[in-house]
Amino acid sequence: MNMTDRNKSPIKLKGVGNSLWVTFDPTQPVDFLQEELTKLFKRMKHLVVNARIVLDPGEQEGCDDVVKKLRVFLKDTFDVGAVSKPPVKRAVKEERIRQRDIGSSWHNSASEVLMLTGRVRSGQKITTKKHVLILGDVNPGGEIVAGGDIVVMGSLCGTVSAGQPDNEDSIVLSLDFRPTQVQIGGFLAAGIPSSRGKTVEFASVEDNAIVVKDYLKANPFGRLPQPLVR
Repeated sequence: MNMTDRNKSPIKLKGVGNSLWVTFDPTQPVDFLQEELTKLFKRMKHLVVNARIVLDPGEQEGCDDVVKKLRVFLKDTFDVGAVSKPPVKRAVKEERIRQRDIGSSWHNSASEVLMLTGRVRSGQKITTKKHVLILGDVNPGGEIVAGGDIVVMGSLCGTVSAGQPDNEDSIVLSLDFRPTQVQIGGFLAAGIPSSRGKTVEFASVEDNAIVVKDYLKANPFGRLPQPLVR
């Protein structure tokens, strides 16, 4: 490396959010990079202690070893906090496809929901091929039959049949889950014990049986990478 190269610092430092972002040229010798880091970090003194550092080699690939050596150097020399590489960015084309898919699933879907308000009383029966959302209660003796999910924003004390005739991926959810009988697809469960606590619960099919879980704890849709139409 000639003197002209050494006169140009291969290190750039800037603050990004709650981190110090260090952009460096990974083609330079590690000892030279360490010298330049020392010059910058000594000026900042105590400000770098426990600071979060992002080591950015730019578009250069195959430089994990250099990043690892610089990480160890910064931690040992300046007592910095976490040191990491930049988060992986989605390719522009991939991001556009993802956004297109999300938009299509939301705005062009044929999925429909039957939303009803009020109380489903004893002797009343609601039947639909859609999902059902009840803004109210389902009394003992009330019955709901749906081709998809059944969501009751109130007390569920009647009988419900979701996913009819054969959609075993459907769920039954209620703010106060006390049904006398639940059917999902071809699976049937009766006499389900009610929860003593006021928790939002849902029923689903698991291992060829209907199980009831705390919705907030189980979070059945929490791992989906993006909103999907049911």
